[in-house]
Amino acid sequence: MPTTPHRRPTRRAVLPALSLTAACLLLATPATAAPTGTPDGHCAGRSQLRVPGAAYQKADCLEELTTAGTVASGHTDPADYAGLTPKDLATPSGVPGIQIDGYFPDTSTTNTDHGWHHDSQFVVRLPDHWNGGLVVAGTPGNREQYANDKAISDWVLARGYAYAATDKGNTGTAFYRDGRRPGDAIAEWNTRLTQLTRAARAVVAERYHRPPARTIATGLSNGGYLVRWQLENHPELYDGGVDWEGTLWRTEGPNLLTFLPQALRHYPVYAAGGPGAAEAQAALHRAGFPAGSEFLWPYHYQVYWDLTQRIYREELDPGYDGATEAGTPFCASGTPGCDADYDYAARPAAVRRAVDRIALTGRIGKPLITLQGTLDVLLPISQDSDVYARMVHAAGRGALLRYYRIEDGTHTDSLVDAFPDRLRPMLPCHHSAFEALEGWITGSGLPPADHTVPRPPDATASTLLTSCPLS
Repeated sequence: MPTTPHRRPTRRAVLPALSLTAACLLLATPATAAPTGTPDGHCAGRSQLRVPGAAYQKADCLEELTTAGTVASGHTDPADYAGLTPKDLATPSGVPGIQIDGYFPDTSTTNTDHGWHHDSQFVVRLPDHWNGGLVVAGTPGNREQYANDKAISDWVLARGYAYAATDKGNTGTAFYRDGRRPGDAIAEWNTRLTQLTRAARAVVAERYHRPPARTIATGLSNGGYLVRWQLENHPELYDGGVDWEGTLWRTEGPNLLTFLPQALRHYPVYAAGGPGAAEAQAALHRAGFPAGSEFLWPYHYQVYWDLTQRIYREELDPGYDGATEAGTPFCASGTPGCDADYDYAARPAAVRRAVDRIALTGRIGKPLITLQGTLDVLLPISQDSDVYARMVHAAGRGALLRYYRIEDGTHTDSLVDAFPDRLRPMLPCHHSAFEALEGWITGSGLPPADHTVPRPPDATASTLLTSCPLS
């Protein structure tokens, strides 16, 4: 597997002083070193398990593989999944088994978990009571390998699945420094999930003496992008996937470099009020940010829009702002090199070539269920999953797709705690979609046709947290 040395090491860093909230959402602090468990019958043979291709691995026998036990034992990092799930989410327990932590060969060092200072870290969890399946995931944002532990790992482990996740090969808000060419850091995400899937399938077969009967890819945000890319490029490795708010990279747009600059340009005028506010609001609507989502705009402007635009633009178009690294935070339109004035369509062809290296085509080769919330204002639904669904159908693969628009869902489920009367959590909809995919790939029933899943008019916060019928 090719390694990815750092790019542009001499450039001047001009990164924002993040708020504590933003830092918790976008970064992860190192986990404590994982202690070695006491050997016993249910973990017999763990010392013989090998993750193919790993440069280093450590296998531990755990009485609890979910976060009900791994937080205390040091086998997860709560900072890694902070802000992704509602505060009242129940944590399953009663899943003993083996956890393998380690890393694949790599030259970048942004991931400090376990004190390793080594990227391409992974976690593999092998429950004692196995249902024959394997779930693999990449992480949302630029987080590390434990980012899905509350949202995905806990739930699938409780259902008997083996689980594996990767940090995608680079982490943190300066992820763009990894690689030699624009686009290398994101391209590595795809190769690292392919690498982990192959390795996890092998170690599962070694642990249980038979290969997985089904392998499912799933993930949120950038993790959802990885599901799409894997099913387009390596369908032979998977039986299907669930894409939760996946990021759309499309060479000719839309992509986040086409709509986020408009948010940065127009939101300050809208927020200031006055005679230009109404037109600025209309411009935000035209850019894709849905009417009725205005209550979410202040938070996203402060935490997500500015930082996301700057660091992904730096990854794909580092020349836009000259020697400055990752732009100027919260700059006013008209400032030289300001991302509020970024015009993707006017940029040199080399920028589109960089995007083309990571772009999606819609040519999926295995069943895919896509979910996106109608109030997603980081990746607006009209600029993302609506477009991707059309791409899949245009590629002649519509029979392999089910697409559910979740009314009042947004990109980050923790925001439901702040706006319980306006938002609904996406997590139970992901569970329903996963169960629907299980039926689809095992031949026990087709999922419902594409549609918008309405918010039940009489739903309470507790029922929305536990139920999301797709039919």
